[in-house]
Amino acid sequence: MDGEVVRLLAAAGAAQRAGQLTVATRHYEAVLEIAPEQPQALNSLGILALGAGDVARAVVLTARAAEADPSAPALWLNLAKAQRALGDDEAERASLERALKLDPYMFMALVRKAELHERLSEDAQATQMWQAALAMAPSLGQITAPLEALLARARNFVETRGRLFATTIKVGLTEARRELDGAELRRFDACIDHLLGRRSIFLNQCAGLHFPFLPADEFFERRHFPWLGSLEAATDRIRAELEHLLMTGEKGFAPYVAQQPGIAPNKWSELDHSTKWSAFHLWQFGLRIEEACARCPETATALDAVPRSLLPGRAPNAFFSVLRPRTRIPPHTGVTNIRAVIHLPLIVPEGCGFRVGGETRQWRMGEAFAFDDTIEHEAWNDSDEIRAVLILDVWNPHLSEAERAMLRAFYATADASGHNPEPLHSL
Repeated sequence: MDGEVVRLLAAAGAAQRAGQLTVATRHYEAVLEIAPEQPQALNSLGILALGAGDVARAVVLTARAAEADPSAPALWLNLAKAQRALGDDEAERASLERALKLDPYMFMALVRKAELHERLSEDAQATQMWQAALAMAPSLGQITAPLEALLARARNFVETRGRLFATTIKVGLTEARRELDGAELRRFDACIDHLLGRRSIFLNQCAGLHFPFLPADEFFERRHFPWLGSLEAATDRIRAELEHLLMTGEKGFAPYVAQQPGIAPNKWSELDHSTKWSAFHLWQFGLRIEEACARCPETATALDAVPRSLLPGRAPNAFFSVLRPRTRIPPHTGVTNIRAVIHLPLIVPEGCGFRVGGETRQWRMGEAFAFDDTIEHEAWNDSDEIRAVLILDVWNPHLSEAERAMLRAFYATADASGHNPEPLHSL
C-alpha cells in the first residue's frame, strides 16, 4: 500500500474517532484521489454518509468498497446496512447472503438476516436465523444491555413461533394420533418434543459393558414383562414385610452409597455412608441372601417367580430401597445396558418423583415399571415421610436367548481367566 495512503488512512481514522468528521472525510477523499477503489476509504465514507442521512451516496460507496474487496464479509454487512436504510429488501438480502457465505458464524449478519426475514413475515426463515444467533450468544463474551435486549427479543420470537407450531401440529395430527397405540404415541411425542426444543434425547452411558444396537429407551414397554402383574399382585404382602422390617429397627439396612476412603468430594458425598438412602438386599451380585429372604418370605417367593438374569457374581440384584425425607439422588447412569431395572413402589408419599432421561414419572404404589438405568436418571423425596421401592434387575428384553447365553459364557470365561470384569451393580 502506498505510504501516503497509509498516512492518510491513519489520520482519517484518528479524526473519525475524535469526532472530527469533516476532517476525516477530507482525508478519506484524499485517499481516493490516489487510489480510487481503496476499500477502507470507500467503506468509511459510506458509513459517514449514512450517518449524515445521505443514504443513496452511502449505498454507492459501500457497494464500491465491497466490490473492491469482495472477500471481506464486514464490507458486505455494511452495504446491507445502507441498503436497509434505502428500503431495498432484496438487495439487502443478497448482501447479507454474501457476508454469511464468507463467514457463516458472523453474529451480526445472522441478526440482520433474522430481522430482514421477520420484517418480510418470512417467519420460518426468521426462526432459523434467530436460533443460529442465539446458539452463538454464549461465545460472545460480555453481554451488554442492548445485546441482552436483542437476545431476549430473539428468544421471545423463537418461543412464540414454537408454541404456534406446536399448536398447529397438535390440531393437524389429532386424527392421525388416534391410529397409534400407547408405545407408538409415546415415541412420536418424544420425537416432536425434541424437534420443538421441549425435551432432550438421552443415550446410554455405560460405565461397564455396553451392548450395541439395543434401543436406548428410557422406560421399557410393559408388554416385554408379562409377569409384572403377578409381582404387582403381591404388593400388599411385600409392603407388609417391609413395614415390619422398618418397625423392628431396620436391621439389615445399609447405606446404598459406600465409597472407598480417600475419594475426592463428588456428587455422592452427601449420601456417602448415609442412611438417607439405604438398602435391604435379598439378592446381591447373583447371590441369594438367605437370612434376608427368611425374614421376608412373601417377597422372596415373589422374586423367585421373576425370570432373573443369572450371572454369577453379578446378577440378579433385588433390594428394598428407602429414601429418607427431603433427600435427593443426583443424576447418574448405571453400569451396563444388558439389564432392565424394575421398580415396584411400596411407600410413596406426595412430593416424590423419578426422572429417566427426558421423561418424569410419579411412583404409584403397586404399579411397577421397567427402565434402562444407563440413561441418566435421578430421584427425589421432597416429603416429610420415607419413600420405599422394591428394586430388582432382569435381562434387557431386547436381548435374544442366544445373546444371553453368550453373555453368560463370556463372563464365565473372563472370570476363569482372572481378568475379573466389573460387576453389573453399582452407582
